[in-house]
Amino acid sequence: MTGTPEPAHQASAAQQGQEESGQYLYRDVIVVGASAGGVEALERLVRGLPPELPASVFVVLHMLSTGTSMLHSILARAGSLPASAAVDGERFERGHIYVSPPDHHLLIRGGRIRLSLGPRENGHRPAIDPLFRSAARALGPRVVAVVLSGSLDDGAAGARFVKERGGAAVVQEPSDAVYAAMPTNALAATDVDRVVPVADMADALCRLLEEPLDKELEEEAESIWSAADLEERGAGDPSGLTCPECGGALWQRDEGRLVRFACRTGHAFSPESLIQEQSKSLETAMWSALRSLEERADLFRRMARRGGGSRGTAHRLESRARAVERHATVIREAMAKLAPAIDPDKQPETEPAA
Repeated sequence: MTGTPEPAHQASAAQQGQEESGQYLYRDVIVVGASAGGVEALERLVRGLPPELPASVFVVLHMLSTGTSMLHSILARAGSLPASAAVDGERFERGHIYVSPPDHHLLIRGGRIRLSLGPRENGHRPAIDPLFRSAARALGPRVVAVVLSGSLDDGAAGARFVKERGGAAVVQEPSDAVYAAMPTNALAATDVDRVVPVADMADALCRLLEEPLDKELEEEAESIWSAADLEERGAGDPSGLTCPECGGALWQRDEGRLVRFACRTGHAFSPESLIQEQSKSLETAMWSALRSLEERADLFRRMARRGGGSRGTAHRLESRARAVERHATVIREAMAKLAPAIDPDKQPETEPAA
């Protein structure tokens, strides 16, 4: 409700009275996931949230594990709600924004925040799906999942999980997103409650928070679980594929409209993220092969230059060095022609030549 916080404040007061009477259940946790193009979307969303927001807000933005995040400071300046980096074991409060720090999954356990160094999902830590799953497990229908701009499809499986547990899902209108893939894939994964541009999202969220829910929908929060309980361990059918993170076997699991791959240690992927991670592993392997070949050619030449061998031996070693260099050239040419993983946000305008 951009620019009009008064109705939300009035609804919040009425909601508080009904909550105290035990008459209704209300949504009071908002979990938000964003990736490429997400900082701008998050700023615009937070700017529209009223200071009396009767919900806690949790944010995961894909970021480098080695970086330093100032996102909480950016969001605190953008709107009227206080924002801070999430702290492990901290009790969360309504009207506050909690941002995942780099290289940690942000999880919710009962009324506390948990930070986890668990396996990467979809190539990311922090990842969006673990936050959505933990919130849904702990709080059920009290959760609203929000998917903003980003590439690939992290958040799609998590939004589906939130919906299955009775929660609500809100997705940024794909045409409004800088990168439309994450919103588009979330829409394909589950039936969402709202599809809106970021300018209208605060109002949509406030309306969802104001809706009274049947008290019978409330489920007991799962009081005992560890971070490992939320990991997508290998289950389903053996796929014959290997995990690009650890090299373990991947199991394929069909979840309605979604397909997921997970290894025994908990690394999990959608098909799109698996393709991307395989591409990274392939490039790393090719660079390693190229380095080994060039070192091998150099070693042959060093041996050929040594004065202790015959002229024939030196000639054979030089020939072997040139043969190895030709192999290295083949790899260099292959790497130059290797197509990158398909960017679902930038489809080619024409079919590539055969």
